[in-house]
Amino acid sequence: MKKIENKIKNHWAQKIIATPDKKVEIFKQVPANEQGLVLFRLSRPLRHEILKDMPRDEIKKLMHYLDPDEVTDLLQLVNTKKKDKIIKTLSHEIKDKVEFLLGFNPKTAAGMMSLDYVEVPFGKTFDQVGRIVHKHEKRTGKFPAILVIDDGFLIGELMGYKFALHDGKETIDKFTHRVPSVMYNAPESEIVAKFKSHPHNKIVVLDEDESIMGVIYSDDILQIIEEKPINALREFAGVSEEEDVLDSAFKKVKHRYKWLIINLGTAFLAASVVSLFEDTISAFVLLAVYMPIIAGMGGNAGTQTLAVTVRGIALKEIRLETGKKVIMNEVLAGLINGLINGVIVAVVATFWNKSPLLGLVLAIAMVFNLMIAGFFGTVIPLIMKKLGKDPASSATIFITTATDVFGFFTFLGLASLVLV
Repeated sequence: MKKIENKIKNHWAQKIIATPDKKVEIFKQVPANEQGLVLFRLSRPLRHEILKDMPRDEIKKLMHYLDPDEVTDLLQLVNTKKKDKIIKTLSHEIKDKVEFLLGFNPKTAAGMMSLDYVEVPFGKTFDQVGRIVHKHEKRTGKFPAILVIDDGFLIGELMGYKFALHDGKETIDKFTHRVPSVMYNAPESEIVAKFKSHPHNKIVVLDEDESIMGVIYSDDILQIIEEKPINALREFAGVSEEEDVLDSAFKKVKHRYKWLIINLGTAFLAASVVSLFEDTISAFVLLAVYMPIIAGMGGNAGTQTLAVTVRGIALKEIRLETGKKVIMNEVLAGLINGLINGVIVAVVATFWNKSPLLGLVLAIAMVFNLMIAGFFGTVIPLIMKKLGKDPASSATIFITTATDVFGFFTFLGLASLVLV
């Protein structure tokens, strides 16, 4: 039955994705009790577009069938005015929970947690715990996570299936199992790391005094893990996470133009270096043929170094204070790769253009540029991390600028000394 329900919800989601121009009309055909679940099968930008065009009453109706944490996730996608009006119409119990959850950063443990749990004291019997669970189930319609506490502190959880295996008069003490936990302000990366090191179907969220605040279920964590490669690719390219493949041309421009203007500014910086050597290029036109090779090799080498460094930062293997050895290794790798590729390009230039001196200039410039790529490919993401910025966010722009500027300066500067 569950499989059939999932198939139906996926059918609606696929239909909306296939016809984005009619997304709201199609979404309104979905039964109200399934609309929320269909929304969570769509990308975040699509959810935003649908909710933006829906009347408040219809949004409130679909939220009636969702948990407070799911309601919170959807309310974060609507504008403040609309959100405030919807919150006022919620039942007192749901309203309090939603306002509580909205007070946290959605990218932290508290912003991701569910309030679908009960706390039971250590030493209770199965009958006593059963009554607590039944009360919660009657109120919410959900079977909760059963968290066992002692003097207000979490000591573990009681699995639901234990009720079928043990006598009601028996205490739960020896059937309590440990459950992983994180602090309320833990970022997504820490939550994922905890989940990978302690595989479990849930992680408990704790306050500063180690009291229980909520529970993060494994399906929410798995969704973060699935979205990570996509988000990393967006950050790497300097594209907003709000942008969707189905967005209009104007929306795409809105999300991209700032980084492109920055890129244009850095390109002018590289062009200004080239302009210093106009006379050299005019006197030895072949230099213009090899300039893209110097720039391209430096940019590619820098991007390779950036990818390795960002991964090291994410895994907490490297930081700015301890990065000296990594920087030295990357510069050394750039030196060796520069020698290998420099010899190749020197041989080609010598035989193709009958100019050993041009080959020598190219080889030296290649070595220097790949060393620069190794240096900046490591240092720039480390500095961004130190400044509290995402080290993957468009660092390629600054690394490419560095390799272009220093690469062109070395190549054309040497050419001015040796060839002209």
